[in-house]
Amino acid sequence: MTTLRLTMAQALTRFLAAQKTEIDGAVVPLFAGVWAIFGHGNVAGMGEALYGVRDDLPTFRAHNEQGMANAAVAFAKASARRRMMAVTTSIGPGATNLVTSAALAHVNRLPVLLLPGDVFANRRPDPVLQQVEAFGDGTVSANDCLRPVSRYFDRITRPEQILPALARAMAVLTDPAECGPVTLALCQDVQAEAYDYPARVFDETVWRPRRPRPDADELAAAVALLQAAERPLIVAGGGVLYAGASDALAAFAAKHGVPVAETQAGKSSLPADHPLNMGSIGVTGSSAANALAAKADVVLAVGTRLQDFTTGSWALLGTDAHRLIGLNVQPFDAGKHGAQPLVADARVGLALLAEQLDGWQAPAAWRIAAESGRAGWLQAVATATAATNRPLPSDAEVIGAVQRAAGPSTTVVCAAGGLPGELHKLWQAGAPGSYHLEYGYSCMGYEIAGGLGVKMARPDDDVVVMVGDGSYLMLNSEIATSVMMGLKLTIVVLDNRGYGCINRLQMATGGANFNNLLKDAHHVALPAVDFAAHAAALGAIAKKVATIGELEAGLAEARTANRTTVLVIDTDPLITTEAGGAWWDVAVPAVSERTQVQAARADYEAALARRGPA
Repeated sequence: MTTLRLTMAQALTRFLAAQKTEIDGAVVPLFAGVWAIFGHGNVAGMGEALYGVRDDLPTFRAHNEQGMANAAVAFAKASARRRMMAVTTSIGPGATNLVTSAALAHVNRLPVLLLPGDVFANRRPDPVLQQVEAFGDGTVSANDCLRPVSRYFDRITRPEQILPALARAMAVLTDPAECGPVTLALCQDVQAEAYDYPARVFDETVWRPRRPRPDADELAAAVALLQAAERPLIVAGGGVLYAGASDALAAFAAKHGVPVAETQAGKSSLPADHPLNMGSIGVTGSSAANALAAKADVVLAVGTRLQDFTTGSWALLGTDAHRLIGLNVQPFDAGKHGAQPLVADARVGLALLAEQLDGWQAPAAWRIAAESGRAGWLQAVATATAATNRPLPSDAEVIGAVQRAAGPSTTVVCAAGGLPGELHKLWQAGAPGSYHLEYGYSCMGYEIAGGLGVKMARPDDDVVVMVGDGSYLMLNSEIATSVMMGLKLTIVVLDNRGYGCINRLQMATGGANFNNLLKDAHHVALPAVDFAAHAAALGAIAKKVATIGELEAGLAEARTANRTTVLVIDTDPLITTEAGGAWWDVAVPAVSERTQVQAARADYEAALARRGPA
């Protein structure tokens, strides 16, 4: 057997460089590169190994470990999970900075390979710099924090262990059902140890998406439910996009006359101008989609994990009036809330359903009602997003300005706060994947780093990041990375001087204005943050605009700029789009001296009674 004598880190990087995927007939690297911030726990082993493969497996430097991991996750999402990236950090805070990003990827079923440095396997120099010592367990390190948020976790304590670990890692990263973050904690001494590795391990391997077909009995049961449906509705989730099933969904909806509502992850599954696209569903849903959801008798949930924002905390979907069909590649998701599972690839499953339902259509009256509701909703969108003469514009008005400036190749990126809800309701998405929202984990600080990853995956798109002042302050350093790497973003910062979304929720649940807006937090002096000056200091073109008209002019200038542009606009923290929406279960204190809380608790208990038992 032919062998190659390599360090463990060299074997790892050579293996990653040999992994390929086929997209539209072209074989391309599966791993688009490795994000790295070096420290004493990875610079000698992984640093030298990555240098050796730099022409085949590029290394990218960022400014924050969580930021670069967020960028890697966003890259995978924007690539519909067909390509991915790896991330390496040192031991200590660099490694634990990955925990939030791992949780984000875990929730959203997105592949990312995390390669943090770890303690010495031989333990001779213990405790090494940054080592966390557990008094009762000598096997624990800080990287164990990553166990519950990894689909697969391993610690490499001998150089030969990397071979089975990589095999298991690839099985998870490329599996449509088990897909998620993988952590291989790399003991820093083992990174530099040599071993005679079989040469065949480094042969090129081409990974193609697995498309599971449904069980015949499950398919027959789903067909029977749909054939008996009087008021069917499709809920399209992110799995539609990951499976490349947008065309199959459009064909199914048109052939059978079934309206479609979209989750946050599933938005852009159908183009916004499709006559059966009812828009968003759930807590941040359109009036058109939610009215149908309330009346539907059969709901075909495609590629969605049915989180509470989608189901209205199971008050909108999942009642006795509904029968659910869970078309999902993951059995855990397919059978939620008593659904009839249909475990299959979304594209394959929709095609087989369409074939089996040949000749069947939803009743014409249901389709006509859907189209009427859609027309009414589009008028509500136009009203909400139109520019007004308010002293401070609403988020919806800013969205309207960005929408009017957007070209056909624009991808919008957002994550947390009030903006995702407004975008879910109001944004009119075109091509699949052009709406990129991280709302499974609602991770503040994802936006700018996520935009960087999207731009790497979709270099020909105009990537527009919309971010609130709170998220901007949490994680903004990848503006400098975007300038350094020549990856141009347009970043719109909406400054409502605090956490406006949670302030509104606080008020809605009877709470006092407390600790959310800056003016209501403990302070000696209110900070006058100059976001434009800060962004300019990071190398961006930056401008503070005062009106929606100035914002539109700034967006036009940004289209022709040669690097990242940041546009800052003050907005009203209290205004939100009233149209649409559904109930969300946010528990209100059962005991309070404040009459506002008491009233909110009474409303909450009434809502629970209407929902009924879980």
